[in-house]
Amino acid sequence: MQSAESNYQGVWGNRIGFGKSPALLVIDFLKAYTIEGAPLYAPGVVDAVAQAPELIQAARDAGIPVIHTRILYLAENCADGGMWVKKSPVMKAMVEGNVLAEFCDEVEPAKGELVIVKQYASAFFGTSLASQLHAQGIDTVIMAGCSTSGCIRASAVDAVQYGFRPIVVRDCVGDRHPDPHNANLFDIDSKYGDVVSKEEAIAEIAKAKSGCP
Repeated sequence: MQSAESNYQGVWGNRIGFGKSPALLVIDFLKAYTIEGAPLYAPGVVDAVAQAPELIQAARDAGIPVIHTRILYLAENCADGGMWVKKSPVMKAMVEGNVLAEFCDEVEPAKGELVIVKQYASAFFGTSLASQLHAQGIDTVIMAGCSTSGCIRASAVDAVQYGFRPIVVRDCVGDRHPDPHNANLFDIDSKYGDVVSKEEAIAEIAKAKSGCP
C-alpha cells in the first residue's frame, strides 16, 4: 500500500509560513494531563511541558503576546460543557478547586498574560480569542499545549478558518499515545497549518523581535 506521505504528495502539504505579527497560544497545560494516575494522564504532555518553558520565554523576551487557555466549567454538574461532557465525562474534573484543573507549575501564566477560559476543545469556540487577536493585528498563532488530537487540532482548524496562520510546535504539544499524536500532526501539517520544530519557532520569534522579514 502507498504511504500516506506519497499519497498526499502534490495534493496536500503546502507551507503557509509565518506572518509578520505572531502570538504564542499555550493551550490547556493543566495538571490533569501530567499527574501520574489521573484519568487524563498523558506521558506525551509531560514531555511537552518540559519543552515548553524555553519557547514561552522566547516569546516573552521578544515581547509578543503569550496567551494561555484552560478548560473550566462553572455551571452545576458542568452543564456549560454541553454534549462534550456527555461524550467525555472525564472532563468534569475541570472545575474550580480541583487540582487537576490547575496550570502546570512550569508553564504558569505570568502576571498580565491573558488567560482564556473555555468549555470546549477549540480555544476559539465560544470565546473572544479571535476578536482579541484581530484587534492586536496578530496574523500568526504559534501553538503549544495539549492534547494534539483534541484541543490542538480543533484550535488549529479554527485558527485557519478565522484567517490566522496556525503554527504548531511539534516538541511542545503532546497526547496520551503516539499514534493519535503523530496522525494529527501529519493531518494538521497537510491541511490546516505548519508543524515546526521548537528551534524553528524560536528563530521566527526572534525575527519578530528584531523586525526582520
